[in-house]
Amino acid sequence: MSLHPATRQIAFINAAHSATHFSLLILATAVLGLVQQEPARFGTEYGPILALGTGMFVLYGVGSLPMGWLAARFGRRALMLAFFLGTGGCMALAGLAPSPLWMAVALAGMGAFSAIYHPVGTAMLVEAAGEKVGRAVGLNGVFGNLGVATAPVLTAFLVATLGWRWAFLVPGLLCVVVGVLYAREPAIDMATARGAAKPFPAIPPAVVRRAVVVLLSIAAVSGLVFNAFTLLLPKLMEERLAGSPDLLPVIGALAFIVTICGGLTQFTVGRMIDRMTLKRVFLPMALVQVPAMLALSFAEGWMVLPLAAALAASIFGQVTVNETMTARYIAPPLRVRLYSIRFFVGFLGAAAASPLIGLLHEATGRLDMALLVLAGFSGVTLLCALFFPDRREELRPEVWQAAPAPAE
Repeated sequence: MSLHPATRQIAFINAAHSATHFSLLILATAVLGLVQQEPARFGTEYGPILALGTGMFVLYGVGSLPMGWLAARFGRRALMLAFFLGTGGCMALAGLAPSPLWMAVALAGMGAFSAIYHPVGTAMLVEAAGEKVGRAVGLNGVFGNLGVATAPVLTAFLVATLGWRWAFLVPGLLCVVVGVLYAREPAIDMATARGAAKPFPAIPPAVVRRAVVVLLSIAAVSGLVFNAFTLLLPKLMEERLAGSPDLLPVIGALAFIVTICGGLTQFTVGRMIDRMTLKRVFLPMALVQVPAMLALSFAEGWMVLPLAAALAASIFGQVTVNETMTARYIAPPLRVRLYSIRFFVGFLGAAAASPLIGLLHEATGRLDMALLVLAGFSGVTLLCALFFPDRREELRPEVWQAAPAPAE
């Protein structure tokens, strides 16, 4: 039985989500092998090598801003093809880098091409999802977190068995192959492939403004928290559990266990969103984040695993909520532009994660202070969750016009 064309297109979008997060996290684990396998070329300090990814995350954030304009000029399909080929090609070049400078350049190029996915791919996804936006976004989030979860495992395996260069070359070449397969797919209109779409409701402007303010505020904070947590996770497992960078496969497996909890949460949250208002899903997860982050900053031994898993569930589950906010409150013609702005703001926060973790670890020798700083940022997320509108019209868009206007 052949798949519906829209289903195949969404499968490629989901694969792109996995590739995005996988590529951005290779360095976080590969650095543990780099300091051992090529100390003369790259040095022996964790912080400076991790900081080579700063340009990658900066371009990952800044590059998302013009994507709305580029999508209108060249088309979303062309940009997604550029994503696969460009991200994969730069990933492979990072594996061939002869020096820290060229490593930083290759990673920066990878970040620039990876910037395409979120504003363009997410907009394509929610338009093709029909009425079950939450379920589609949740499943898409699972694929993203599979990238997050498998990055430390596969990277650790490749570093330990073939060397750090293959940790970039293998996924880079696979990404290019997927791009070639995507190029063979016929072009379709994602917005109408599932049938005639219902008109977008006329939501009161005051409600939209409130939602957008919260959405952009969350983006600035959650970008930093999400990226910092996923970056520090392999090092945290080494410090608190594995005890030595020689145990790379163990470190990767422990990081995988933690992040897979986040992926499963996104799928569950996606299904909940189709039945509940966003605030009622968002607020409980925000309440968990601050105490879990504080507890993790002091935890040692096996208690680190359940605390890190709870944090992963909270942090990753919120991503599904945040992406659905745009789908519910912003009309389709404006979504790519708002996704571009939202991800630009979020990725600016994400860009600060790599140098922040590196500097705090270099200053203290541990990750305790970094986790305490992230707990403070998580408090801002909680305030945003409290302020977000709780409107039942989200579940019945046809009654928005009959709803009473909110007080300014």
